[in-house]
Amino acid sequence: MKLYDYLPSGNSYKVRLLLSYLGMEYTHIPIDIHAGDTQTRAFKSKNLAGQIPLLELGDGRCIAESNAILFFLAEGTPYWPLNVFDQAKCLQWMFFEQYKHEPSIAVARFIGHYATDSRADELPELRRKGNEALRVMERHLQDQVWFIGNQPTIADIALYAYSHVADEGGFDLSNYPNVLSWLDRMSDHSKHIRITDKPKG
Repeated sequence: MKLYDYLPSGNSYKVRLLLSYLGMEYTHIPIDIHAGDTQTRAFKSKNLAGQIPLLELGDGRCIAESNAILFFLAEGTPYWPLNVFDQAKCLQWMFFEQYKHEPSIAVARFIGHYATDSRADELPELRRKGNEALRVMERHLQDQVWFIGNQPTIADIALYAYSHVADEGGFDLSNYPNVLSWLDRMSDHSKHIRITDKPKG
């Protein structure tokens, strides 16, 4: 199994984090998105969208989109709920992450790290929308330890990836004490890895 991955990417980090939690071995293939590695003919033969992360199975089949990869890996593990209602709630939060959370928080972080001042005018609106998403999470976590059930699922992993580095996009997480407590619980996992940790394989 191979993971094509750009280390600073939160979407890639989600997959690495679940692989670590599951203790699964894989070959890490670093991809430089800034050098155009995802736009080559060879890479697009594996993922027409030209994006990472990309999981390639031993038989050559490939899965793209971070949350789809999470679902594939989590099936039959404690990180995917057993009953249909909780499965639907898990998907609900994963759709929320991709539609409401990631497009604002991740993009604000990207602009802060890599973009020129030409994109600075996007930041106020991105931060407004990102804070809306964080407020939704804060309210949910008022009386919930995890997003679904009594243990972390791939919904938590999906939301953790960019939430824990939201400050890099100009978000003040001290305004969200329930989110901060949840972030601490996530990082307490015995097999937790940081987004900057380079995989061994």
